[in-house]
Amino acid sequence: MTFLEVALLGLLAIVIYVTIIWLVSLPLKNAGIVDIFWGPGFALAATVYFFSTPDGFQTRKLLILALVAVWGLRLGLHIGIRNVGKSEDYRYANWRKSGGPNWWRVSYVRVFLLQGVLMWIIAMPLLVAQFQPEPSVLTPFDFIGIGLWVIGFLFEAVGDWQLTRFKANPSNKGKVMRTGLWRYTRHPNYFGDATAWWGYFFIALSVPFGWLTVVCPAMMTMLLMRVSGVTLLEHNLKKTKPEYADYIASTNAFFPGFPRKKDR
Repeated sequence: MTFLEVALLGLLAIVIYVTIIWLVSLPLKNAGIVDIFWGPGFALAATVYFFSTPDGFQTRKLLILALVAVWGLRLGLHIGIRNVGKSEDYRYANWRKSGGPNWWRVSYVRVFLLQGVLMWIIAMPLLVAQFQPEPSVLTPFDFIGIGLWVIGFLFEAVGDWQLTRFKANPSNKGKVMRTGLWRYTRHPNYFGDATAWWGYFFIALSVPFGWLTVVCPAMMTMLLMRVSGVTLLEHNLKKTKPEYADYIASTNAFFPGFPRKKDR
């Protein structure tokens, strides 16, 4: 199969995947379930590319498939457990209200198909890294990618675990998490997510033309910082948590750094 054929096969698999999730969301009246399947969707794409690229370097193929599967399935499981028994996320609930009786079909394009297309574009490093047969050895870029992935995965997984424990304590209701990784960045999970994707890019950088996929981790980082991540979440947190303004003044939004001292 040519590169284009494999890419289109990946797109087809993703479209079928998000369509099934959309159909499940209709009787549940909960478009927010799409968030659960965001991470596993990349694992699906990596798996399709793995079996569609027999000429690729097997060790690199196994490496990137394993990293994406661990990252994606952990994220899906975390969001799934967090959302059990909860109503539809306020973002989708607001869109449902504005969409009226046509929301059932509007949601397919606005939520599910849009996320599917974004998933396909962002996943390009996963295809490029697996498609090329050369170099048939792991390069320094592969090892840099592994290192970035480990850092990113730890920030994301540990940050999520720390926040889950914090929220589980009733005495912390209405308070702001400012310990652990959250002492150094207001969003260690988003920083970790972005860092993991730069890790995938560096693995793709090991092969010819891998540098062309730089737009993919850049897009993921932009989404996390400016669109669906930091900006959107903090817009709501500023309204619901009085302590959050002070947290913003002392702690970096995204990239980790030591807390700033408050002006006297």
